[in-house]
Amino acid sequence: LKEEDIIRQTIKMLEEGASIIDIGAQSSRPGATLLSADEELLKLLPILKLLKTEIPEIIISIDTFWAKTAQECVQAGADIINDISAGEIDNSMFDTIAQLQVPYIIMHMKGTPKNMQNSPIYDNIVLEIISYFKNKITKLKAKGIEKIIIDPGFGFGKTLEHNYQILAKLELLKQFNIPVLIGTSRKSMIYKILDKKPKDALNGTSITNTIALQKGVSILRVHDVKEAIECIKITTFAKNML
Repeated sequence: LKEEDIIRQTIKMLEEGASIIDIGAQSSRPGATLLSADEELLKLLPILKLLKTEIPEIIISIDTFWAKTAQECVQAGADIINDISAGEIDNSMFDTIAQLQVPYIIMHMKGTPKNMQNSPIYDNIVLEIISYFKNKITKLKAKGIEKIIIDPGFGFGKTLEHNYQILAKLELLKQFNIPVLIGTSRKSMIYKILDKKPKDALNGTSITNTIALQKGVSILRVHDVKEAIECIKITTFAKNML
């Protein structure tokens, strides 16, 4: 994308109601191979600097599992680190976040993007995710990290059934008293059930977002901002009627 296209698209999302712009250089699709931190930074730093220069008030989240990328991006103005591996891929990430003291999103994933969909098996996925987050939050707080956001990781090392088992019990993640983020936008858990292509999965995305909001989720990671904001407005209005 050209610089003017990046700026135009970002401004459009902000005008539609986005609070945070999440940027990343890695593909996290099943089977994806990992880029190094240096490869990530070559892609991320120019865009980060461009957005912070053109839209100074913007809040930017960096999608990375490398501590070096987190460090250099925060130094360049990034506000949040979104780590799909929750410190599993780079074991120096927790210490780096402790030093940076920025909000840190940790996601549940079994394995890495390259192997996560190779027959994922759980005894009870909801209990395993709760146990996983208990362990991670304890470790993070021991390092003085308090600004934590959790993401159950829809589609990351989960079957279709696993994803809906999590969705059905999302309210159980509220026990940690920290914000919960979800990303179901146009994922296979939606379009496979509907027998559609990802581009036709917007209505299904709005449904999963609405269910999540009703179960106490605080942050939606989406492609379609305007429609997600409508889900939030209607869900909030309905909740205020209780």
